[in-house]
Amino acid sequence: MTGTVFNIQNYSLHDGPGIRTVVFLKGCPLRCIWCSNPESQETYPQIYFDEAKCIHNKGCDMCSQICSYGAFSEGKLDHTKCINCGKCAKICPSKAVSIYGKTMSAEEIVDLVEQDRAFYRHGKGGLTLSGGEPFLQGEFALEILRLAKQHRISTAAETCGCCDTETPREAANLLDFIMFDVKMLDEQKHIRYTGGSNKVILKNLEMLFEEFPALHKRIRTPVIPTVNDNESDIAAIRDFLKGRENYTYELLPYHRVGQGKYKMLGRKYPELPERLDDSLFYRLKDLIE
Repeated sequence: MTGTVFNIQNYSLHDGPGIRTVVFLKGCPLRCIWCSNPESQETYPQIYFDEAKCIHNKGCDMCSQICSYGAFSEGKLDHTKCINCGKCAKICPSKAVSIYGKTMSAEEIVDLVEQDRAFYRHGKGGLTLSGGEPFLQGEFALEILRLAKQHRISTAAETCGCCDTETPREAANLLDFIMFDVKMLDEQKHIRYTGGSNKVILKNLEMLFEEFPALHKRIRTPVIPTVNDNESDIAAIRDFLKGRENYTYELLPYHRVGQGKYKMLGRKYPELPERLDDSLFYRLKDLIE
């Protein structure tokens, strides 16, 4: 079984217990305006162009010569003409043109994760599935988890919860740990800022609490300036979680790490404040502790 992967990150300390190997699956049903991984949103491989690496000014014109669709001209890429065929990425000598996403088999992925096994021995490290939304490629994600369990590798997943209910239900039987994002409870506000309803997200979270009480759940809320950086939104999530068992709730500070990726994909970065007010963030953290 194969699927589309856009990154595999080794030696991660922030994506579950211990040292993790994080496998990022491509595709997400949401379009959060603060998304730091825009390359994760589409399910298909995408060409990106890093103009800083381009050597067109030194006489190279290989990309425009190989492109049949006129997407390249004078060291520039017109993404509206690009069909993501990948020919330019294969021949670019400076790696200014590359591609986000490649097809891999579940066996290939678990074999790569196995190479990091030595780092898992002294702790609770292992494999973490992330995205995008890893459960969007449902059967592929489940096959990776099954194989990891056969190899006795600890498993975790990061999800936005926006997926069919049966996939996280099956996955929960194969997971040791899950990280579940809850952006806000107000549905209309959720639609406005993420492009999708939160009804199925909250339904899936309820299912995990009710059917898998032993599975530890880390509930996370990214705090975004002008979106949910207020006591009302954070307190609503805190109160929604009250009385439940075997979970932790944490706030994630806003950052603009993915800003450069938007330009490389030919997209405009969303108009959001440069930074989150630190004192406000710590006040909100106090609210949930």
